[in-house]
Amino acid sequence: MAYPIVILGSGRGSNAQALLKAEANKQLGAAKIAAIISDHDDAGILALGQKYQVPAIYIDPKRKGARLSDEAEQAFIERIASFSPKLIVLAGFMRIINHPFIEAFEGRMINLHPSLLPSFPGMNGIAQAFDHGVKLTGCTVHWVTPALDAGPIIDQKEVRIEEKDTLEQLEKKVHIVEHQLLPDVVARLSKGKIKPL
Repeated sequence: MAYPIVILGSGRGSNAQALLKAEANKQLGAAKIAAIISDHDDAGILALGQKYQVPAIYIDPKRKGARLSDEAEQAFIERIASFSPKLIVLAGFMRIINHPFIEAFEGRMINLHPSLLPSFPGMNGIAQAFDHGVKLTGCTVHWVTPALDAGPIIDQKEVRIEEKDTLEQLEKKVHIVEHQLLPDVVARLSKGKIKPL
């Protein structure tokens, strides 16, 4: 049974690429990437659409800052809904999503966060962990709920912070485990191996 997913991202799209590669290698279970949507017209994530023959769509956020305008949020909801997704994946989508957006896709939206939640929510999770001097960090995939980075945790992957690690080295280590964890979680969701929210 088809399991279409829509990826939302704001940046270069390394996690979206990990999902697209996993799909190409038949490692994404029943999941099929139906579309990539970004709030930045020059985001690297949009270039992945052409490379992997997936619709890549820019939607104007209509404002700067952490939130979409009401008009843009409605445009996102309608465009995402047009693909009838079973799952929406926030992969580096740098916007705080309002209640109507979450309610429209309740129980179908997951987020990848670069820390072991509940530690270091919000922006710059990797730098927060590095500056705090913790010895373990990593990444978390969780369900999206109205509270920022506070939805039920689906799975996590750890990274040890070594004394010699620079922030740049730590970022690379966290990205490696992100690229492993996210496709694995999406594959398990598509196969019904993870209980829905």
